[in-house]
Amino acid sequence: MDFFNTLVLLLDSMVRLSVPLLFAALAGLYSERSGIFDIGLEGKMLAGAFASGAAAAVSGSAWLGLCAAVAISVFLSLVHGFASITHRGNQIVSGVAINFIAAGSTIILGQAWFSQGGRTPLLGADSRFGAVRLPFAEAVRDVPILGPIYSELLSGHSILVYIAFLMVPFTWWVLFRTRFGLRLRAVGENPAAVDTAGISVEWLRYRAVICTGILTGLAGTYLALAQNAGFVKDMSAGRGFIALAALIFAKWKPVPVMFACLLFGFLDATSIRFQGTPLPLIGPVPVQFMQALPYILTVILLAGFIGKAIPPRAGGQPYVKER
Repeated sequence: MDFFNTLVLLLDSMVRLSVPLLFAALAGLYSERSGIFDIGLEGKMLAGAFASGAAAAVSGSAWLGLCAAVAISVFLSLVHGFASITHRGNQIVSGVAINFIAAGSTIILGQAWFSQGGRTPLLGADSRFGAVRLPFAEAVRDVPILGPIYSELLSGHSILVYIAFLMVPFTWWVLFRTRFGLRLRAVGENPAAVDTAGISVEWLRYRAVICTGILTGLAGTYLALAQNAGFVKDMSAGRGFIALAALIFAKWKPVPVMFACLLFGFLDATSIRFQGTPLPLIGPVPVQFMQALPYILTVILLAGFIGKAIPPRAGGQPYVKER
């Protein structure tokens, strides 16, 4: 029974840690399915985390923090779109620039506004997204097996966790069951055919990067207002790049994206759980190795287990309308 309880707690940590990855990976899915590669997921997530933490600290409202995060992330997405869609710039360079801008500006603004070394003030419970208790979670807690699964694993998460997992079937429905999704996938494969049908390639791609901005804003908000109690510099800690890895690992499909993010979340939860714990036949393992383990395994999985991942054919290529 102790093993079962440990497993439930480990899976609970897995769910919590996979949420920012899931938001960011779905964000990249919209963008890259339209033909716009977005290396800037990390920067937009970090900027969203800072905006949500700063707005919540000033206003005392988590929802205003969420709105601020979405606004700044959408703005950065539109900057990326303006550079890569309107001016047909290099999409990789534009994304990297956004990462650098976000990493530097969040620290500078945080120090200028709050004078706490780039942090935002510690947020109280009213300024964060608290846990949502599902009906009868406390009543069934002591029921063997099903009780811990329902009360610990399924209940007790913030509302953003449930939104993240609901976004998976919603994204599948949008991409594969709506006219917008059909056009979005088509513009990532053959923008000339979409243009010939009288549909604006630029407007479709702009709508895709706006969707990316909304979801990366949610990812940043989760980091600052649900997983933590405020913004800390560089708190995204490479999650945007792991989300990109999950997107490639899942071959740009929503449901496999969810499982890939859960896998990376499980690796992260495992590394945290076993930090400082002696392993059989090995003994004590350095903390630094356990912290690096999710990133090492990410590289191994991408290098050896996904097979050939074929991105959208028009991905990364600016569209030039034929005259």
